[in-house]
Amino acid sequence: MPDDALLTSLLAAVDAAPDDVPLRLHVAGLLADRGRIPEALLHCTQALSHDAANPEAVALLQRLTAALAAPATPDPAAEHAREPAAFDWSSAEEQVSDIAAPQLAHAADTDPAPTVEDIEKPTVKLADVGGMDDVKQRLELAFLGPMRNPQLARAFGKNLSGGLLLYGPPGCGKTFLARAVAGELGARFYDVGISDILDMYVGASERNLSQIFDAARRNAPCVLFLDEIDALGQKRSHLSHSSSMRNTVNQLLSEMDSLSGDNDGVFVLGATNHPWDVDSALRRPGRFDRMLLVLPPDAPARGAILRYHLRDRPVATLDVDRIVKATEHFSGADLAHVCDTAAERALAASMKAGQLRPLTTGDLEAAVREIRPSTGPWFTTARNVTAFGNADGSYDDLAAYLRKHRKL
Repeated sequence: MPDDALLTSLLAAVDAAPDDVPLRLHVAGLLADRGRIPEALLHCTQALSHDAANPEAVALLQRLTAALAAPATPDPAAEHAREPAAFDWSSAEEQVSDIAAPQLAHAADTDPAPTVEDIEKPTVKLADVGGMDDVKQRLELAFLGPMRNPQLARAFGKNLSGGLLLYGPPGCGKTFLARAVAGELGARFYDVGISDILDMYVGASERNLSQIFDAARRNAPCVLFLDEIDALGQKRSHLSHSSSMRNTVNQLLSEMDSLSGDNDGVFVLGATNHPWDVDSALRRPGRFDRMLLVLPPDAPARGAILRYHLRDRPVATLDVDRIVKATEHFSGADLAHVCDTAAERALAASMKAGQLRPLTTGDLEAAVREIRPSTGPWFTTARNVTAFGNADGSYDDLAAYLRKHRKL
């Protein structure tokens, strides 16, 4: 008790003289002797804050930290009291006996097989494509003609299957052309995007691709349209760190190879903005062995696109030919943007006037001045490709177009 009274007096003295290092260390030593380690450590650190090199304080700190790190001496009685009772396994098994065993989920169970609900029979034909006479003629000679004359094609050893790669700037109607090809052939049309194939599970992308080709074969004659083929069939030399994508490319090569599957009546059309990124094996005979350049719409096509997007809007007498001349190198998507922007101007003028004001040629011209053709960056890349990567003549058509339009 006297000791406690002494310690209480010393603690009061420390409160009165907090900067007295020897006094604080004496109090810390007494607290440590009584097993009050945390309180002693607090006073020791306070002393060190005033005199960091004090040897007595450093020695006491080492003693206190060692005491904190030392394991407590176990109390046998307390340890025995904490021992759990023996577990009754028989009773536990009876309680869970009616619970069904869990079933492990696999990629094949969680990902349903691709459906064929999107397979359609389009009614659109090449006649519905405005302008682009050169593209239509090339389609007829290189692709559609043999398909329309199967007996002649077989007489010359031509299989009724094939692959055609449509390439060109974005927004120029490659998908619409593919649908028109199916309409010309009287075939079904299966539009497949990259998201329909690629899957996070190992082996699932290859399975999806196989099932898509199987669905196309069951629905032959069928035009199987693979959009963004540069992402799906990119060069395997670029995939050294992605074995799953390499396997997907290999699966695509296998499905397109006539030796590994019966593709009679399946016409595979691919579309890409970057044909130079497509694996060279996909360009070999029996696969995408033919390429067709789809350029920005020519003048007749631009006129048809403008009239289509203006058909349901209130318009005054328009000089469409004037807008056609001002929109060279505009893609179909750019022309739709021009019409939308002009309609916004006419709408704003109508709200300001309090009455409907029809869309005018001036609105369209103002929109054209605001919008730059989106095909410019693509042609910049294409010019480099034709200059340095056209040794085999694959891009001669593109090179000729660029020479004709040197300002691109």
